Amino acid sequence: MTPRFIGSEIYRHSSYGGWHPLRVPRVSTVMDLARALGWLPAAQFITSPRAKPAALVNWHGPDYVAALQRAEARQSVSAEERAQFHIGTVSNPVFPEVFRRPSTAAGGSILAGELLAKPGIVYNPAGGTHHGMPDRANGFCYLNDPVLAMLSLRARGVRRIAYVDIDAHHPDGVEVGFGGDPDLLMISVHEEGLWPRTGLLEDDAGGNALNLPVPRGLNDDEMALIREALILPSVANFRPQAVVLQCGADAVEEDPLAHLSLSNNAHWRIVHGLMGIAPRFLVLGGGGYNPWTVGRLWTGVWGILNRYDIPDHLPRSAEAVLRGLRFEGNRRGRTPPETWFTTLRDAPRNGPIRDEVRARVRRLARRGPAWT
Repeated sequence: MTPRFIGSEIYRHSSYGGWHPLRVPRVSTVMDLARALGWLPAAQFITSPRAKPAALVNWHGPDYVAALQRAEARQSVSAEERAQFHIGTVSNPVFPEVFRRPSTAAGGSILAGELLAKPGIVYNPAGGTHHGMPDRANGFCYLNDPVLAMLSLRARGVRRIAYVDIDAHHPDGVEVGFGGDPDLLMISVHEEGLWPRTGLLEDDAGGNALNLPVPRGLNDDEMALIREALILPSVANFRPQAVVLQCGADAVEEDPLAHLSLSNNAHWRIVHGLMGIAPRFLVLGGGGYNPWTVGRLWTGVWGILNRYDIPDHLPRSAEAVLRGLRFEGNRRGRTPPETWFTTLRDAPRNGPIRDEVRARVRRLARRGPAWT
């Protein structure tokens, strides 16, 4: 199947608020860049449906889904609702599309599960909201579309799934949804000590998770070791029917909320390495709070999924998309380097492989036979 891109115009003008990390455009930038490069013909683009409450309650509580709908209709929540559902907090504010936007991302991931009843590749960059809990918002995530996507796959008979998460933050909501499931392998590479401070090295989430907390400053060479010694062999040995990759962009060096030092090349090599391991491949977005680094990284993901060559220099139409971005309130937005306008590919961030990274990878890799 030709790769399919699921997107929506709802993301173009929707924001969590002028002060929130998710004030920046992300999915709309990817759509615009991909089209400017000639990579997104109409035949490959699917407008994301909005998930109906009946679909959301396959995992989320009906009272919580109803509270999200009320919050959007009223543009406010009561003190009781805020305390119970964590809507209207600093992290999870009420904004005009507080139900429509996350339910659109969830609808795209549920649709991806339907499309992948047959072998193929689907990309939903608006997805990856891996912190959402069954009965509350959590960490900028009102719904948990990765969980809903994998439930959608299961409903189509796709039982054995490998879930790989390379966001800087640990996917605590996904572990709640699938911890202990013998037919689902979870691998998470995340910054040690970063919120939500879950996913410790010794935490196997009931027997089916490989959690790799990594130290600050993780570089491309260290991620290459993780990819070749842990991620790819563990997924291959698990022999999944589908691979789901949460490709959060907040592990790159210029992200304002994390402290890792990857270039986007590290993410792209993981995408490339996972292609073909299983007959079905779903790639989701996730974190990422610098509009230039997110847009360039996620556009490159789409290029790799289609086996396009990443250009050394962007055409003027694509450059114009990047020059039109703003990053108000952040020092990186005041003096962005010229390469953020003219290229997709970062310069490599190579470096020494620290002993603690090697030791943690070896420790987790020893669990490998358990996944066969």
